[in-house]
Amino acid sequence: MSDSKPRIGLFVTCLVDLLRPSVGFAAVELLEASGCVVEVPQSQTCCGQPAYNSGDRKDAQAVARATIEAMEGFDYVVAPSGSCAAMLREHYPTLFKDDDAWRERARHLAERTHELISFLVDVRGLQGVSARLSAHATYHDSCSGLRELGVKDQPRKLLNSVEGLQLTELRESEVCCGFGGTFCVKYPDISNEMVTSKVRDIEASGAKLLLAGDLGCLLNMAGKLKRLGSQVEVRHVAEVLAGHIEQPAIGEERN
Repeated sequence: MSDSKPRIGLFVTCLVDLLRPSVGFAAVELLEASGCVVEVPQSQTCCGQPAYNSGDRKDAQAVARATIEAMEGFDYVVAPSGSCAAMLREHYPTLFKDDDAWRERARHLAERTHELISFLVDVRGLQGVSARLSAHATYHDSCSGLRELGVKDQPRKLLNSVEGLQLTELRESEVCCGFGGTFCVKYPDISNEMVTSKVRDIEASGAKLLLAGDLGCLLNMAGKLKRLGSQVEVRHVAEVLAGHIEQPAIGEERN
């Protein structure tokens, strides 16, 4: 890894902020351990993906402008979410195709934006972590991270360095869980069939711990697993890599 200390703007994401702050703290710890200086801009809000996916271009642009302004000045912008990172990196520039000034600012943000685990491996050169966890786990590849950002081998590389962790591949690890942001609201019956199929795959793996890099997918799968009475625990990959496993798994109540 480089001896320099890049300044990171952490894009926390709405779901992490509201529902699973431990993912944000794990992200900070991992980034700092890789030699970065991490800041969390207080003015950040949503990435604008719900509005964008619903065809509300005006509101999506307004949210994008706020995000671009909040994240200017950092060497890199990192998000513990493939879908949010992909929104900033892949879709912001197209939002402003008719506005030269904002398109350039969006392009500059896109060039500096990365998903957390791919940033640690591909940019910072992280080879492994010092975490320990005696568990049998499996990993779900979230659609945006996989297809838009190429996040596939990076989380497995770091998970294989966790002492005591056994990782078993899902038969269909790359198949969508059915969340898809607004998709699960617009097409609930289709979404339910998709997550039911995903849960069958998870159970068939024999793993007792499900990991992924997007909280939306994790919430969707955790909810279905719980409704079916499954004993499989669900966590964000960053929590395991940082050793933050003291809090209840996603969907479980505190004692």
